[in-house]
Amino acid sequence: MPGLHNVENAVAAFAAVDQLGLTEEEIRNGLATYKGVKRRFDVHINTEDVVYIDDYAHHPTEISACIGSVRELFPGRRVKGIFQPHLFSRTKDHMSEFATSLSALDEVTLLDIYPAREEPIPGITSSVLLDKITIAQKELRNKQEVVDSLSPAEIDVLLTMGAGDIDQLVSPIKKKLAS
Repeated sequence: MPGLHNVENAVAAFAAVDQLGLTEEEIRNGLATYKGVKRRFDVHINTEDVVYIDDYAHHPTEISACIGSVRELFPGRRVKGIFQPHLFSRTKDHMSEFATSLSALDEVTLLDIYPAREEPIPGITSSVLLDKITIAQKELRNKQEVVDSLSPAEIDVLLTMGAGDIDQLVSPIKKKLAS
């Protein structure tokens, strides 16, 4: 599994099961056969021309770790992110941190906030978050227009992130990028 955060997770898992009495061989075998978790750094396309990764990252720390892993694996490549904020309350509580983490991208598209179990909070919108992001290449789109807006010739590395229903875009995006 790529990314420093996964190395840290593996070390923590190793230490935990070591304390439970597993042998080093059993632990190494477990780590070697681990296939990951769905929607955690799922690489859907990885060619010389285009890379497409989907991740469940929905908190600023997770977003930073995900982007950092992409930068580590694909140095020098242009990274475009599509992010769907999850929950009005989380967006409100971490607005500045979201803006900072998303500003590490070369280009970002924000979707509307996925409300899940919440009612909207006045003044908390994806548009407000977009204004706080410091990169020049940024836009707000609705879910229906995102796929149509993608130009495969302009995509180097694409990263979709979020815990809402952004996963519904994975298959259409893969089709679009493969065309």
